[in-house]
Amino acid sequence: MHHYRPELPLIIQSDFTILLETGNPRAEEAAAGLGRFADLIKTPEHIHTYRISSLSLWNAAAAGITKEEVLTFLQQFSKFEVPVQVKNDIIRFIGRFGLLRLESDGIKLRLKSDDRGVLQEIGSHPSLKGYVGVSSEGALEVSPVHRGLIKQELIRIGYPVLDLAGYHDGEGLDFTLRAEDAAGKPFCLRDYQQEAVDAFYVENNRIMSGSGVLVLPCGAGKTVIGIAAMAKLHCATLILTSNVTSVRQWKEEILQKTDMKEEQIGEYSGDRKEVRPVTIATYQILTHRKGKDEEFLHMKLFNERDWGLIVYDEVHLLPAPVFRVTADIQATRRLGLTATLIREDGREEDVFSLVGPKRYDMPWKELEHKGWIAKVYCSEVRVPLNEAVRQQYAAADAKQKHRIAGENPLKLDIVAYLLQLHKGRQILIIGQYLDQLNMVASALGIPLISGEMPHSDRDELYARFKSGELPVLVVSKVANFAVDLPDASVAIQISGSFGSRQEEAQRLGRVLRPKSGENTAYFYTLVSKDTKEQEFALNRQLFLVEKGYRYAITEAAAFIGTEDEKHGQRAAN
Repeated sequence: MHHYRPELPLIIQSDFTILLETGNPRAEEAAAGLGRFADLIKTPEHIHTYRISSLSLWNAAAAGITKEEVLTFLQQFSKFEVPVQVKNDIIRFIGRFGLLRLESDGIKLRLKSDDRGVLQEIGSHPSLKGYVGVSSEGALEVSPVHRGLIKQELIRIGYPVLDLAGYHDGEGLDFTLRAEDAAGKPFCLRDYQQEAVDAFYVENNRIMSGSGVLVLPCGAGKTVIGIAAMAKLHCATLILTSNVTSVRQWKEEILQKTDMKEEQIGEYSGDRKEVRPVTIATYQILTHRKGKDEEFLHMKLFNERDWGLIVYDEVHLLPAPVFRVTADIQATRRLGLTATLIREDGREEDVFSLVGPKRYDMPWKELEHKGWIAKVYCSEVRVPLNEAVRQQYAAADAKQKHRIAGENPLKLDIVAYLLQLHKGRQILIIGQYLDQLNMVASALGIPLISGEMPHSDRDELYARFKSGELPVLVVSKVANFAVDLPDASVAIQISGSFGSRQEEAQRLGRVLRPKSGENTAYFYTLVSKDTKEQEFALNRQLFLVEKGYRYAITEAAAFIGTEDEKHGQRAAN
């Protein structure tokens, strides 16, 4: 008998896609639950589409979600009976997490399973020849040098490995967290920050604990969580992050939140090459080489000290060469920090196998409800092209079309209007193209920060913005990542990298930090109407909707000449 419950919001299809009716009263509740084990792939106005995958289920399992929880949720929210094949595959995929265990006797690594048939299948698989051999105990022997490679290959053929081989402690480092920060303000971890640290490292489970990814929004204090993990392990730590500004912010936070001395912390970047008990480096310096066929000059940093922990800040940006090194250092504990596990190159499986599975994922809207991040109103403003630009656009190739749409000169009018509308707030104007950014900065008399600017000059402008001396900054994509501007409450995105959900996450993060007083922020995306840019914007919206944000779409004509009060209401709807 087929049960039909029209009042519920989900339709689960046999191809593992799930349709969510956005107008349903329980849609928000259903979306929050789906986000724990499924990926959002489409966001038309009335129906959102999710997909369950083996990786999404394995990450859910690693975070402690059981097959019973997944099945119960689907049954509670589905209009129809959950297809039998979907149920069976959910049980099968989640059941595979932990089916294979990588264990160590102190000398050799062994791949073990309670299912002898699985071991037989693995032992005879063509892609694993040379990596595994049969031991006398019936397990499969693995050379320690292949610990990372075997995990990569096994997840590709559908068998995630539970790595119980343990980790070495590395060089010791004695320090503690302060009860007060360096400015004399009381300091302690927020409840969710402590939960995240505990999910990464469990004191009474030292073998299993110590590798994995923590997913939290920008502004939630991922740096503090990383520092607290370091304090639990008390070991030499290599921190890898996205840019020099982030390197210096990590150093400043460590000095403020711990009793570590400045001489214990090293910066390893284009400007300095300091290797100390805590060393903070950029991905850019690690992947620097003189020519395409030359060696990476600075990868030796991974072996410069006996690191007990490696922290991958913005782990979704991890370059391929760093993945290769990470495969070789599986005996070192690894912590990934990110606002999104989405990778534009599709290498989420490598993050899972080499850095570690998702250990913790804090819903963004939950932090918003608790006041730990700002409430954000997201608006897409569709700006027409003038006749001359439209003709240029029509004659251009696909790549040129995206840039022409991005640099639409009529966007300047909307930027000027929004600056007036939000006068008195701290505002960031963010874009992709330097010509466009220079034009906006010059026309409006606003300082510009770009990758061409010396780091000292950037830091000076960031400091003036943070102090309130500069109410508005124009920033290039150098500000996408790990820039701490806590009082920024308006972001105006005037161009971007095609349909990058990853970039959307970072740019939204610039205004998420909690604000004193009215804890609200505004995130505007200016999109050229009826162009490729509008199409790409649909993909960027996926990230916002996935995290629970409503995304208002407004025609540019509604902004110009509209009373501020009316527009403020429109932006909040």
